[in-house]
Amino acid sequence: MTIMKRHRSIAVLLAVSALASCDYEKNAVQDIVAAPPASSIRFFNFGLNAPGVNFYANDTKMTAITSATGAESTLGVGYGGVGAGGFYSGIEPGQYTLSGRIAATTDKDLPISNLAANIENGKTYSFFLSGRYNTTAKTVDAFIVEDPFPPQIDWSRAHVRFVNAIFNASPMTLYARNQLTGEEIAIGGAAAYKTAGAFTPVPNGVYDLSARYAGATTNVLTRPAVSFSFGQIYTITARGDITIAPTTACAAANITCLDNTTNR
Repeated sequence: MTIMKRHRSIAVLLAVSALASCDYEKNAVQDIVAAPPASSIRFFNFGLNAPGVNFYANDTKMTAITSATGAESTLGVGYGGVGAGGFYSGIEPGQYTLSGRIAATTDKDLPISNLAANIENGKTYSFFLSGRYNTTAKTVDAFIVEDPFPPQIDWSRAHVRFVNAIFNASPMTLYARNQLTGEEIAIGGAAAYKTAGAFTPVPNGVYDLSARYAGATTNVLTRPAVSFSFGQIYTITARGDITIAPTTACAAANITCLDNTTNR
């Protein structure tokens, strides 16, 4: 799996490099033998009503979608989407301004977020657009969290962590109840908006998930029948608007739910 992640990162990096080269000589020779970047990052668009975006690190385009014509799509990564198909993109350590820029023809490449972030050597990160999109200012919140999952694969269990991306929610704790045994596990502690809990070991199985405010017994968000497989690592993210009735799935646009994305 580590090798697969490395190869996927290289593939995404090469795709990014190819996009960047379009601004230079069309037939320029690409360097495909250099060592892959030491760090990695992936990008989520969880900004309510936000337009589709391409993600950038400084002025380097990190994600883009190709249309059926071979040209870059003007749709970008929409709400609830993850750039690069959910894979991590390689990135060199350093100081960056991370942004989501409008993919549509109107306001093309306008940044709707700018977040200064220090990418450390050998570390892995997730970047989120979040909150409610301001249609007048054309801005949205953004934050970044480190993804410190275990470097070695643990084939005896899964690892799960919780991210709170709901701008108007109080700190919440995620719980996972095993459908077979009935045992309930707290996935880390209470996570405030723009923060993440620790990766927590979870036995292989099917779980009913629930998020609750600190000290409360009432569920704020739920998602049933989520499978956690041994050797895998997952991020469960609360997204949406807490005043809107949540759903138990994340299929529709601009809804409040518990998103499930595999890290590895």
